[in-house]
Amino acid sequence: MLKNTIFYAVIIFVVCATLPSCGNNGNITTPASSQQLVKYPEKKEMILLTDRPPQLETPLKIFREDFTPNEYFFVRWHLSQILTKIDVDTFRLYIGGSVDKPLALSMNDLKTKFTPDSVVALAICAGNSRSTFDPKVPGSQWRNGAMGNAKWKGVKLKDILAMAGVKNGSIEVTFQGLDRGALPDVPAFIKSLDISHAIDGDVMVAYEMNGQPIPMLNGYPLKLVVPGWYATYWVGSLARINVLTDTFKGFWMKTAYRVPSTGVNESPDSLAKNTIPISTINLHSIFVEPDTSEPVTINKECIVEGLAFDDGTGIKKVELSFDNGKTWQNTNLNTELGKYSWRRWKYEWTPKTKGTYHLCVRATDNNGHIQTDKQWNRSGYARGFIEHLDVNVN
Repeated sequence: MLKNTIFYAVIIFVVCATLPSCGNNGNITTPASSQQLVKYPEKKEMILLTDRPPQLETPLKIFREDFTPNEYFFVRWHLSQILTKIDVDTFRLYIGGSVDKPLALSMNDLKTKFTPDSVVALAICAGNSRSTFDPKVPGSQWRNGAMGNAKWKGVKLKDILAMAGVKNGSIEVTFQGLDRGALPDVPAFIKSLDISHAIDGDVMVAYEMNGQPIPMLNGYPLKLVVPGWYATYWVGSLARINVLTDTFKGFWMKTAYRVPSTGVNESPDSLAKNTIPISTINLHSIFVEPDTSEPVTINKECIVEGLAFDDGTGIKKVELSFDNGKTWQNTNLNTELGKYSWRRWKYEWTPKTKGTYHLCVRATDNNGHIQTDKQWNRSGYARGFIEHLDVNVN
C-alpha cells in the first residue's frame, strides 16, 4: 500500500513540475529534440513525452539487451485517470456478452484453473518513430524508444473464452482496462479483435512480464498480449472482455488508430478517403550502435548493431550501407528469440578513411518484402522506411 501511495504522490509532482508545450488532443508533449529524463515508481530514468497521461520512452542504449528490463519498458496510456491501487485479492476479470457462462475470474483462478502459456513478443506503439516523419505530423513525437521486447506469461485467451463458452454468431471480442478519462464524455479506451483472431491461440492474457508481475505503469495486474500487432491492442489493467454479435463501433476503433485501406502510405496532398484500423507491425529496422555522441576512430573496429522486427513473418536478412544506399552488404543475424520477437543484427566495421559516413539499414522478411526509403501517413503510424545514421570518423 505504501508503494501505491508514493506512486500517486510522484504522479502529482511530475504533472505540476513539468510544463512542456502542448501537442494534439491536449496532451502535454515534449519536442523531439528534448531528452528530459524522469523517474516514476518502478521505473528508472526514462524520456518524458507526456505526463498526463504518462508516456515514457525507453533510452536507446537499453536496446542493447535482448529483453527490455521492466524498469525501462516504455509507457503509453491514452486516458489520464489510471489506477494507483489495485487489490489483487478482490480484483476480477469479467467475461460477458455472447457467452454461455459469464465469468468473474480472480488472479488465483487465472493461475490455477488454466494451463500457463508463455511467449516472447515485441510490444511497439503504432506511433513509434513518429518524430522522423517528413512532413511532420501531430501526435507524441516518439523517437525509436516506444517499444520493448519481453517474455510474457499468462493464459491463452482462447482458453478463457472456451471456459465461458462463445455462442454461435459471435463475431468480435472487445477489451477494456481500468483507466478512465478525466471527464465523463471522454470515450472509454476499448479495443476489439475479430473472433477468429481472439481464439487463434496466440493472443494471451498476461500476468507476468520478464518473470515478474507486470509493473503498474505497464498495465498491472493483467495485460492483453497480441503478438505481431501494434500495442494499441495490448490493453493494460485489463478488466473486461465482452463477446459481440455485431461489429464494435467505439471511438478507438472507428475513428482513432486508422490507416489507409491500401496500406500505411498516403500523400500529404492527397489523403486516403478509405481507412481501416491499424493492425500488424510493419517491417522495420533501427540502429542501436554506434552511439553518435562517442568518437569513431579510423582503422579501429567499430560494432554497428541494431534490431529488425515485423509481424511474425520473420526476418530473412538485414543489409547495411555506408554510402547512403548506393551499395549494400549483409549483416550477421543473431539467433531468433521467437517469431514475434525482434531480431538483433551486427556488423564489424573498420573505417579506412576519415570523414562522415552516411549509414543506412534495411530489412527483408521471409516473404521477400523489403523496406523502402519513402513512407508517410497523416498519423505517423507504422514507420517502415529506411533508417539513416551519420557517423563521423576521426
